[in-house]
Amino acid sequence: MLRRGVCSPSTLFTLSLVMPFLSQCSAGNFNPCLEVVPGLTYRCMDLNLSRVPAEIPPSTQNLDLSFNPLGSLGSNNFSAVPALKFLDLARCCLQTIENYAFEDLCNLSTLILTGNPLRYLGPSAFFGLSSLRRLIAVETNIFSLADLPIRHLHTLEELNVGNNHIESLTLPKYFTNLTSLRFLSLQSNRISYISKGQLDVLQERKGPYLTLVLSLNDIKYIQPGAFEGIQLHELSLRACFNNFTVMKDCLQGLAGLQVNRLILGEFRNIWRVENFQNGLLDGLCQVQMQEFVFICFKRFKNNTDTLFECLLDVSTIRFVDLYLSQVSAVPEFSQVQSLECKLCKFGEVPAVKLSLFKKLRVLRITKSKYLTNFVKGFKDLPSLEVLDLSENELSFTMRCSFLLAGTPNLRHLNLSFNNLITLKDPFSCPNGLLSLDFQHSILKNFGTIPLFRFFTNLTYLDISYTSVQILCECVFWGLESLQVLKMAGNSFKDNSLANNFRNLTQLRTLDVSNCKLLQVSSSTFANLRNLRDLNISNNRLKTLDSMTFLPLQALTVLDFSNNQLTFLTHTALKSLIDRLIYLDLSHNMFDCSCTHLSFFEWVKKQKQLLQNIERMVCSSPVNMKNVSVLNFDLSNCQLSITLVAVSASMALVAVLIMFLIYKYYFHLYYAVVLLSGCKHSSERGDTYDAFVIHSSKDVDWVKEELVKTIEEGVPPFRLCIHYRDFVPGVPIVSNIVQEGFLSSRKVIAVISSHFLESQWCKFEFEIAQSWQFVEGKAGIILIVLEEVDKAMQRRLLGLSRYLRRNTYLEWKDKEVSKHVFWRQLRTALLDGKTWNHEEVRLM
Repeated sequence: MLRRGVCSPSTLFTLSLVMPFLSQCSAGNFNPCLEVVPGLTYRCMDLNLSRVPAEIPPSTQNLDLSFNPLGSLGSNNFSAVPALKFLDLARCCLQTIENYAFEDLCNLSTLILTGNPLRYLGPSAFFGLSSLRRLIAVETNIFSLADLPIRHLHTLEELNVGNNHIESLTLPKYFTNLTSLRFLSLQSNRISYISKGQLDVLQERKGPYLTLVLSLNDIKYIQPGAFEGIQLHELSLRACFNNFTVMKDCLQGLAGLQVNRLILGEFRNIWRVENFQNGLLDGLCQVQMQEFVFICFKRFKNNTDTLFECLLDVSTIRFVDLYLSQVSAVPEFSQVQSLECKLCKFGEVPAVKLSLFKKLRVLRITKSKYLTNFVKGFKDLPSLEVLDLSENELSFTMRCSFLLAGTPNLRHLNLSFNNLITLKDPFSCPNGLLSLDFQHSILKNFGTIPLFRFFTNLTYLDISYTSVQILCECVFWGLESLQVLKMAGNSFKDNSLANNFRNLTQLRTLDVSNCKLLQVSSSTFANLRNLRDLNISNNRLKTLDSMTFLPLQALTVLDFSNNQLTFLTHTALKSLIDRLIYLDLSHNMFDCSCTHLSFFEWVKKQKQLLQNIERMVCSSPVNMKNVSVLNFDLSNCQLSITLVAVSASMALVAVLIMFLIYKYYFHLYYAVVLLSGCKHSSERGDTYDAFVIHSSKDVDWVKEELVKTIEEGVPPFRLCIHYRDFVPGVPIVSNIVQEGFLSSRKVIAVISSHFLESQWCKFEFEIAQSWQFVEGKAGIILIVLEEVDKAMQRRLLGLSRYLRRNTYLEWKDKEVSKHVFWRQLRTALLDGKTWNHEEVRLM
């Protein structure tokens, strides 16, 4: 049992771990905040702080102190962080901000005070904020704009005082000093009456027109003339009126307003005026505006006869999230140039009614799950340039000659993200069409014939993910002006790119990603000399052939990610680095072995060129799988290269030896046999006096002259003649060595033209020289039968040398010459001969 006051070993161990931490805290080195960007951005949210931590460096530019119980801000509260540009003090329980609280923050551009129950703001609370552009004071217990001491903030561009207790729209006189102010939000306050004079200060103010947000105020009345002569950039009045009558009357009070954009309507979760009735927008007839936005209105039924009556001079109309299923009436002389119907409830494209907007240049009907049909065509819209029917549920047959007959100047057609579009031949949309977008809509009857052959001016075509299979190389004929072609997510015949783009000589951008490609023909890009951006990612390509990409002289961006590339050749590396400024090779199947050392050296040098380089990982060998290519250790390859060089050299020597052995097998083998036989010559007697080497064509002379004279003469000699003395059944070469050379004292070589032409004679003469060398004596007797051609002698190098260096016998068919010849031959044979008793007796 441990005594009181004595620390246990576990306690001592715990203290040893904690003490460095405590000592760091006591020294002031521990920073409780999250360092997002070292030295610049710190997040100190919800840390129960009462002041700026002393560990925050003076260089900090972005500081989040939200959800800390600061309580109040005294003067010079942020003197330790003078470089701040962004300061978040949301929900810090601030009740008091004293004078000069931000005096040292001359660089601060954004100040957030959201959710603080302010009770006192000093007259000079914001003094020193000479660069402030955004002040967010949402839900800060403000009762009047006059309570904000911001008259000196000449750089202020955005003021948001939403969700407060402001009851009056009266703008204080100091607004004339806020010459940079562009945005004022009074959303969700208590403004219910807007009367004359409350906005008069805007007429005196210089600077940009103001965006005024009054949404979610319960406005009951707007006095006529309250907006007379007022100019605004934007006015938002969403969910401001309790019912149809109040809304109609209040809109009458907007008379005389000049505004670039007016936003009316509700919010999706707040529906106050639910029914649209004729006459609701009559008050807008006295408002001068450029753009009208009507958003989130539920019920229209068929009461849309007056929808456009007061919008004759509006150039842009946007209907967003309206339960609008049809257009019942369009007034004459409408000046509308741009009409957008987003999230509306049309079941069919209202082409006939919308054709009454004669000045229409842009028409967008988008994001409607109810829009399924396009049956009736547009009529007489000579100014229409943009038709956007994207993100609907359209299924129809595209008959341009009928549906778009009244749009001769159409330039941009967007049918993307629809259901099914059937193309018919001939597909002759307006000749001036510049862009055509079908992406993510199923295209039927495309891929076998050139349906776009009349689109000579088309510069942009997107058929990505349209379930198309390109079966014919002529599909894109006629598109000589095309600059951008996107066809990702489709497929090609045999999963191969052929000469599909041969006529697209002006192409700048090509996207063939995710097309299941296995190979690219060497002539695919032959005519694409202007191509700058190529996306061929997410395929199954195993090589990046430099010769295939060589014609792309203008290429600067190449995305080759998510393929099966293992490495790049030296030629490909050299050609790519000279041209590209963006290359993505991530998610390929790199082989991280020393065989491709030059590739990995190149990767480490091209960190600026290679995109997503951290996602370039090894696929093989197994021990390197999923390891980053950047982590491949090049030093390990130096030893490997040496081993490879040594191994290669040894392999080369081995191959050379094997070749020599194969080529000179007989020579080597029987040289060994000859050598071993000569070692035992002392143990073996000489059976023959001489072994005769001769051509089979000289056999008559050997029999009649040589054998008779030498073997039957006095003294007699015994010769080894192959046709007589070789052992039957034994290989001829073995007989030559064993019975000829190793059983004879001398060798007689009968030299003639036939001898020089015989391969066997040459072989036997070479062995004879080796035999003479091993025996260490002059054992070869040369007999030249006739005048042998000198050129033929030189062909047999050993014989030519031997004749020059040694005495030889010449046979001449004369009696005197014969006598001398036989005497010399017998003398040569007698040299070194030993006689037995029988031979002496016979002699």
